[in-house]
Amino acid sequence: MRFDVEPPRAERVIDVHCHILPGLDDGAVDLDDAVAMAAQAAEDGVRRICATPHIRHDHDVVVAEIAERVAALNRELARAALRVRVETGGEVAETALDRLDRRELAQVALGGGRWVLVEPAPGPLADGLEAAVAQLDRRGFGTIVAHPERHADEQLLFRLERLVERGALVQVTAALLAEPGSGPVMLDLARRGLVHLLGSDAHSSRAGRPARLSAGVAALQAGGLHPGEIDLIVRGLPHAVLSGQRFAPPLAGRRDHSLV
Repeated sequence: MRFDVEPPRAERVIDVHCHILPGLDDGAVDLDDAVAMAAQAAEDGVRRICATPHIRHDHDVVVAEIAERVAALNRELARAALRVRVETGGEVAETALDRLDRRELAQVALGGGRWVLVEPAPGPLADGLEAAVAQLDRRGFGTIVAHPERHADEQLLFRLERLVERGALVQVTAALLAEPGSGPVMLDLARRGLVHLLGSDAHSSRAGRPARLSAGVAALQAGGLHPGEIDLIVRGLPHAVLSGQRFAPPLAGRRDHSLV
């Protein structure tokens, strides 16, 4: 398998989806909660976390304030001597893309780069998401499809294949890779080359999914993925995303039709 984006040599695991900014959306409730989430991540081997507050109608997030909120949190993490850095980003609802101008898209792109994490509309993946991928591409940005496991139906595989063929990347929730209900479907997607990034999608240190990726990595290992493929998913591809590189999904076209 050829990968034309240079993987990092010194980076460790990168979490591309985390609601760590305090008091902003439905994520960390306060600074203590946010610092505790970062501590969870650091203990798990995560070294960079993309802050991805919801950008949608039911959360009053000011896009222009995200960078300063990230900088303030990073100052607190440095004071706490935590070896983890938070990067800018956002989780943009598919239905909210039209109201963001190009400058705002750059402000919510992961790491200030060229990839936007998009939350699909509720229900099964539909034509609107393909239109969103095309729209972002015309505006100079790539699409990362967030947590498709929430939209599973009989057309999920078909829809993801079409999205990846159009240049989209796919991010799955790490903890759910290890769950008996969602795990087998997600591992099948990974074997088919349709999983490119992991995110914790953590919202708090006090409840819900932790700000950790190790359970997902272990599930990929147990599921038979090659170590090099796993390294791309947890280090190489997220590093390329945060570096602002645009590239075709490197695992696309791989088709392992073995059953799970």
